[in-house]
Amino acid sequence: MTSRKYHSPRRSDLAAQTRDVILNSACALFLERGYAGVTIGEIAQAANVAVPTVYSSAGSKTAILLALLEPALTEPAIAEHLAAVANSEDPCEVIELTARGTRLAHERHWDLVYGLFYRDPPGELAVKTVLDRGADDFVQALTHVAARLGALGSLPDEVDEAEALDVLWFHFGPHAWTTLVGQRSWSFDRAQAWTTRAATRALSLRCRD
Repeated sequence: MTSRKYHSPRRSDLAAQTRDVILNSACALFLERGYAGVTIGEIAQAANVAVPTVYSSAGSKTAILLALLEPALTEPAIAEHLAAVANSEDPCEVIELTARGTRLAHERHWDLVYGLFYRDPPGELAVKTVLDRGADDFVQALTHVAARLGALGSLPDEVDEAEALDVLWFHFGPHAWTTLVGQRSWSFDRAQAWTTRAATRALSLRCRD
């Protein structure tokens, strides 16, 4: 006879709840004191669990940070808006969709992304590697936008897709949102409207009626 492992849905649910409490407690502490100013012991105290439970449920402090970052890296707004970009026949609509998609990707995770990763970035190599991966994915997304503008024949003769990508990165990359919304206190609505107009002008696009 072979033994069967017992699986308890209730135990799994409690484990997931414990992990969520730990992650939420850690996030609040990181935002309040900065990543370097928080210890595993303080996370455990805030989550009302023992230190070993933090390690067994969520891992090291770096692992906790990476877990908090993951939803921002997998935000579906980018993919959803890229699909709409691929189906659009209007270059100005392409820019509008890009502005909205990148806006949502930042806005939905703003406290964490700006408050922790851009304003006071942690120095761990593992975190930098993940952030670099996120930046690469962002560039790839904007590469598809530039390619769509090229396929529509909407780019000026003097602007190739590589330059269009750079213009899109300048207007819609993370630094654009952190500068306008984070440092200059613009609303997301205002930043989205301005970047849409500015990118459209910079690429000399003509909107279809």
